[in-house]
Amino acid sequence: MYTILLVDDHQIMRDGLRALLEASGEFRVVGEAETGGQAVALAARCHPHLVVMDLSLPGMNGIEATVELLRESPSSRVVILSMYDDESAVVQAMRSGARGFVIKKASQADLLAALRTVARGGTYLSPEVSDKFLECVRRGDFRRHNSSVLAALTPRELQVMRLIAEGKTSKEIAAMLELSLETVRGYRKTLMRKLKVSNVAALTQIALAEGLTRPTGLGASA
Repeated sequence: MYTILLVDDHQIMRDGLRALLEASGEFRVVGEAETGGQAVALAARCHPHLVVMDLSLPGMNGIEATVELLRESPSSRVVILSMYDDESAVVQAMRSGARGFVIKKASQADLLAALRTVARGGTYLSPEVSDKFLECVRRGDFRRHNSSVLAALTPRELQVMRLIAEGKTSKEIAAMLELSLETVRGYRKTLMRKLKVSNVAALTQIALAEGLTRPTGLGASA
């Protein structure tokens, strides 16, 4: 029986997943988290075989959480669960170390198949996204993602940059990521230096252009 950590910010979603997985008799849920930070901490303690990770999470998103989680628990295998099926999301998920990508409208049978495949060492993409991903690789887009201007940034820098682009202030980011205000301000300066920009608006434009976040207005300056 494979152990599983569920990561989703909606209780009703986690309840449904738990019921499905435990009814199968193949999986045992050993933890639940509603934020990426909680997921990383739980994985470091229980080292689950599998992690079902929602892509859209408050604070640290599913991609960022996957990177951090696999550092703490490298033996775990992550399956991303997402309502989005765009190429960028799939490519970023694979780059983060995830072994599976399942869209939320998939059938229960598809999700169980994904978990079985990944648990046994394979990789699984929902049929709805596999063709898009292969086409992306064929066109060379996967290589372009790897050569993105963001490639030189660390996972934490990407995390802070995304929050800045979403309009969060330094104080808000510090609270969300449990960092000091000075540390967050230091990340801002480092990001601007690495990306050769001088203001938050330019930083936000890069984040939008690279698909790091979706348009939500201009970033905050505090």
